[in-house]
Amino acid sequence: MKLKIAILPGDGIGPEITEQAMKTVKALAKKFNHELEYEYALTGAIAIDKVGNPYPDETHELCMNSDAVLFGAIGDPRFDNNPKATVRPEQGLLAMRKKLGLYANIRPVETFEQLLHKSPLRRELVEGADFVCIRELTGGIYFGEKGRKDNGNTAFDTNTYTREEIERILKLGYEFAAQRRKKLTVVDKANVLESSRLWREVAQKMAPRYPDIQTEYMFVDNAAMQIIQWPKNFDVMVTENMFGDILTDEASVITGSLGLLPSASIGIHTSVFEPIHGSYPQAAGKDIANPIATILSAAMMFETAFNLPDEGKAIRDAVAASMDEGFVTEDIAQGPAYKTSQVGDWIAHYIEKI
Repeated sequence: MKLKIAILPGDGIGPEITEQAMKTVKALAKKFNHELEYEYALTGAIAIDKVGNPYPDETHELCMNSDAVLFGAIGDPRFDNNPKATVRPEQGLLAMRKKLGLYANIRPVETFEQLLHKSPLRRELVEGADFVCIRELTGGIYFGEKGRKDNGNTAFDTNTYTREEIERILKLGYEFAAQRRKKLTVVDKANVLESSRLWREVAQKMAPRYPDIQTEYMFVDNAAMQIIQWPKNFDVMVTENMFGDILTDEASVITGSLGLLPSASIGIHTSVFEPIHGSYPQAAGKDIANPIATILSAAMMFETAFNLPDEGKAIRDAVAASMDEGFVTEDIAQGPAYKTSQVGDWIAHYIEKI
């Protein structure tokens, strides 16, 4: 099979971690006799520095002409600490989502036996926790009308959703729930927000179409509490853009390490696969960042974009073996810690051997 991948390393640790993921991709392509074609492109702060645009037209064209995008991270402290900056790395991420039609972010939240001791929650609360957060990506307050008035003393951001946007993301949520434990939690703030009332109205109308799936409704503040109190009660959670942004970061922490969690952004055109941990600029260039989330994002890429579950399983088996052997980076090591590049080499070599 021909695999055409756009690689967007981005900022901070992005180049280091995508390099390790590509080691596994190349090992898989060789092992399973796939024809691999890939090309690198700029995005984020490095793209601003080089061409003045965080998501250049050339990058978008490459993404559109590829089967999948493997993405590292966006973000740089130079922009975080400058509230007057008119061009920001994060604008590139929003532009990519909009132009590629990335309407759903899929974040699996799964605990690992080897890391339960690192979770901020008690072992009995998180052991066996395994759920998926599905966040709507193209609507809501991040993309609504915004601005200043009263001579700049009043600011506003508008939270707007259409029925079609909500139906699309809920349909995906039901499809995921059907493949798992058949429970869907719709998270909103329908007691306060009109946009959330539309979410709930649409969900209540759709639920009877899926009689074998349990649909529950939960206000976002209650969901934030229950993720901490009873994370094992969730199966598939679906919610709007800003709520999902916050809840998925909260959920990711309970696993014990951000460095292990992948994500997929499902697109109308091309889907994007990336770790959830951000650019981690403090570690950039030090060869200490955990590459496993990016490597597992590559597993999601094989499974979702290419419909190659055996290849995805091979990556997951290799990652599990590296953790069992303790061949991991310093953030999760209980014994000797290994470098980013060493972990990438170990996992790629494991794939070649199995």
